[in-house]
Amino acid sequence: MMRVLITGITGFVGSHLADHLLQIPGVNVYGMARWRSRTENIEHIKDKIRLFECDIRDASSVKSVIKEVNPEKIFHLAAQSFVPSSWNAPAETLFTNIIGELNILEAIRQMEINPVIHLAGSSEEYGMAYENEVPIKETNPLRPLSPYGVSKVAQDLLGYQYYKSYGLNIIRTRAFNHTGPRRGEVFVCSDFAKQIAEIEKELKKPVLHVGNLEAKRDFSDVRDIVRAYWLATERCTPGEVYNICSGTSYAIKEILDILLSYAKVSIKVVQDPARMRPSDVPVLGGDSTKFREKTGWKSEIPFEQTLKDTIDYWREKVKVPVEWRKT
Repeated sequence: MMRVLITGITGFVGSHLADHLLQIPGVNVYGMARWRSRTENIEHIKDKIRLFECDIRDASSVKSVIKEVNPEKIFHLAAQSFVPSSWNAPAETLFTNIIGELNILEAIRQMEINPVIHLAGSSEEYGMAYENEVPIKETNPLRPLSPYGVSKVAQDLLGYQYYKSYGLNIIRTRAFNHTGPRRGEVFVCSDFAKQIAEIEKELKKPVLHVGNLEAKRDFSDVRDIVRAYWLATERCTPGEVYNICSGTSYAIKEILDILLSYAKVSIKVVQDPARMRPSDVPVLGGDSTKFREKTGWKSEIPFEQTLKDTIDYWREKVKVPVEWRKT
């Protein structure tokens, strides 16, 4: 049985990756999660995985878990991943993302083991991409526009350095935006979907608050992305970096319009200045030719289906308080 360790297994992507790995014969799934992590995303599989309480910022704890698991593959997903939060807590974002990864790489180096390590980077590393640079290739300059983007560049380059310096089997990917069921409510698609679900259940007035609707993002379904992550560890070359994306960009307004078309009530849209970022990347559209040619991967789930599944997830999750229910 192959021992596979997922950091951040209770998160959005981590839980979907665990779902995918459990469908692959011969794989045992282990996971790291902070003691205060909410485990609702993995409640349905808790009896099929082994979960370790571990804060990636604690080097001793990280080394202890890796020593016990002795993994053949590591998917490093644990991070402070919400871009707006990185503006409010830049030091925490940089420390968690950079030092957390360093602790994992150092533990592996000191133990003299060499698992395949997947480092989940982000399209936010590219940051300010100019019109003549879209779709973005792996060779595009990195011009991050947020503390989060800076932290992901550091993770990316740290992984490259450990590959070159110590020969670690590190595969770096830069996934563009991805969404789907279980996405945190602070992220744009999930935020809109939750607001619609709350309005439908009369928990709030029929007014949906939005930020910048002009930005364009290359979106994929999370279930396609985790399938790509596994393929990256099976077929990609250590030391290389690969974009993972659908190749289709949507303006945030287009996403809003699709979600509103699924709404069961009429809703007014209002722009909220508090939801605007200090600086925003206008367009992030990717070119995943390199990854597709290496792995044969392609997006399989239509984006409209992704958004439908997301709003249905929130319709199930949003509950009317007992005292509000009509008798």
